[in-house]
Amino acid sequence: MAEDVGVEQTLEVARYSTEAKVARAQVKELGNQVVALEKQLHILSGLKDRKTKPPRWLTKKRKGTDVGTVCTILSDTHFDEVVNPKELGGRNAYDRKIAVARLERYFQKVILLAKEYITGLNYDGIVLFLGGDIFSGDIHEELTETNEDTMLGSVLFWTEQLCAGLTLLADEFGSVHVPCVVGNHGRRTRKPRAKMRARDNFDWFLAKNLETQLASDDRITFAIPDATDISIVVNTTRYLLTHGDQASGGGGIGGIWPPLMRLVARKRVNNEFDCLVLGHWHQLVMAPSSGFILNGSLKGWDEYAAVQNFPAEIAQQALWIDVPDKGILWQTAVQVADPKAEGWG
Repeated sequence: MAEDVGVEQTLEVARYSTEAKVARAQVKELGNQVVALEKQLHILSGLKDRKTKPPRWLTKKRKGTDVGTVCTILSDTHFDEVVNPKELGGRNAYDRKIAVARLERYFQKVILLAKEYITGLNYDGIVLFLGGDIFSGDIHEELTETNEDTMLGSVLFWTEQLCAGLTLLADEFGSVHVPCVVGNHGRRTRKPRAKMRARDNFDWFLAKNLETQLASDDRITFAIPDATDISIVVNTTRYLLTHGDQASGGGGIGGIWPPLMRLVARKRVNNEFDCLVLGHWHQLVMAPSSGFILNGSLKGWDEYAAVQNFPAEIAQQALWIDVPDKGILWQTAVQVADPKAEGWG
């Protein structure tokens, strides 16, 4: 009888000890969440609706073909999504570590291509079109299950990375202007919405956060609308930036071209522009003579694209040079993947 009591007491002590350990772990996790929320509240308190005008240098009258403006679009980065190379036959991989490396290569190659490969020009600045789908988000259950971080954690981490990249561009080109639109993946609702489409999207929040963090740097300016599109004039070229998810179709023999040409025509009903800049489709198509520049992705080929039998396009972004009175003269791809360095090639 005494032995049974002793066993029961031992088991009771062990149970309480286990519960105490679990409770301490929960307290620690809650503490980490409180710290993250406090940081987020600090960011939110600094966000203000700034009424900004396009910087004067974008439309300053200049003559000659020896002056140009670097233009590039950063979109469809899908930060913190995980792409498993085993599910793609080893043809791509993606996670936070790889994304950091690709983002660094993107900024470095923008500088390299503009200054070393496209020579003979004096650049007055750079326009970085921030085109949406910066995060993969939580719009699908599989993403929620496999993403590397929560949306709040992702915003905090990638704000620092992008601030560093924009500062680097400012150091090299002097002036940086960042027009921003939201994508479909950054929304907080399962289904797309029309009301509050931009302000209820983490892409919009990230852009506002970047604007706040870089407010003291006069070299870097932002244009962040509450609308899904934004117009911007660079030299004499009129651009319209949109994400691209408003185009639909593309399953026929014409591929992506029919829905894109329809979108260009429909956008021109209410907007005057020379070139529509967009992403979303993860395919690089630079066709300004047809009215658009379509961006690739930083993520590259993924499981969804493989299941849908889409072409395995490499991770790349668009870069072009706009020259006063001439428009878009040079166009090229910024290829950001390095299979060997990333450990999957």
